Amino acid sequence: MHASDSPQWRTYVATFCAASALVAGAVTTLNYVVDPYLTHQWDTPQVQRLRPPREKLSAWSKTYAMARFRPAVVYLGNSRTELGLPTRVPVFAGRDVFNSALSGASIGDAIALAEHARRVSRLDVVVWGIDAPSFSMEEGNTELDRELIAGGPHYLWRRGLLNLRRALALDMTQDSIRLLRGAFDAVCHSSLVFHGTRDDGCLDLPVGGWAGTEAAILPRTREFIRASGPTAEAFSAFEASVDALCGDGAKVRLYINPTHAMMLDALYWAGKWAPLEAWQRGLAALAGRQRGRGCDVRVYDFSGYNSITTETLPQVSRRNMMQHYWETSHYRSHVGRMILGRIFGAADVAPPDDFGVELLPATMEPHLAALRAGRERYHREHAAETALARGVVAERKRAAR
Repeated sequence: MHASDSPQWRTYVATFCAASALVAGAVTTLNYVVDPYLTHQWDTPQVQRLRPPREKLSAWSKTYAMARFRPAVVYLGNSRTELGLPTRVPVFAGRDVFNSALSGASIGDAIALAEHARRVSRLDVVVWGIDAPSFSMEEGNTELDRELIAGGPHYLWRRGLLNLRRALALDMTQDSIRLLRGAFDAVCHSSLVFHGTRDDGCLDLPVGGWAGTEAAILPRTREFIRASGPTAEAFSAFEASVDALCGDGAKVRLYINPTHAMMLDALYWAGKWAPLEAWQRGLAALAGRQRGRGCDVRVYDFSGYNSITTETLPQVSRRNMMQHYWETSHYRSHVGRMILGRIFGAADVAPPDDFGVELLPATMEPHLAALRAGRERYHREHAAETALARGVVAERKRAAR
């Protein structure tokens, strides 16, 4: 008789399988009930509990929350929109607003979230923050599994199975135990508390792992110029996404994020100015084509060299913090209110006259000429910041040799 045929062996295998199933079931149940990453919460007590500064699996929490909330107004974009654009603003009073922007998102990620929003809700307004460097189809937010995107009926049922599968994970088990023990580094509110916008109260903590604003300036600039956008492939996919939103009857407002002028200057020194201008022309033409078809699409440029974006850097001012920025990449929520005020003509906000201009096909060349003039003025008046931008570019070129 083979060992595999013996009653003892069969008993051992059966016992092992049963024990494994019990352990797996217990782990899954623990993680699903405790849900440390809020993968399936909306308007529940779990949403209100404090969390670590870095939100893990925010793509999971936001896609689920959108499907439950079904907002009429949705924000799309990357971490700049996620941190800077508030949802509780008078211009949208009485309307359900959700900020679906994700940290590190490429335009491909934002397109996927636009499709998700279309499928789980009836959208009235879409506000979409964009940047030239991240305007590519490369992988951006690594947590945005495309299985999380709604694709037909019964999404919440299918999503429940995905959540159960994700609950059988070591990292989630460890954090569930930490949460139950009170050792989960609970200091910040979830972005779900603010309908998808990050907790302002947590952004004064050391920025991105760097020791404060000044230390974050150069790393953020390196990240910005390293990205590969804008690409033709991304532009085609983006236009198709805007077209789909128009087909649903949504009002679409596109805006170029107001990253600090040093970031734009770094693109110039890196030889990426011509693609930037071509991209802006393309955006103006896209919006013009859609308006010609009867869709309400507008695009605004808040970048460039204006009274907000040219704020003096800590390396020059010797101050610990900036008024309008967390660092050169991310603007503060009061700047986000200015953006919404300019786009929607809100009476409660008065943005500076030079902050935000609508891009129209007929006025693109004067706009780009003014942008170039602003760049030259910035070089004259901000020599130290210009030197920093050139230094980052030179460093990158040396590393590439």
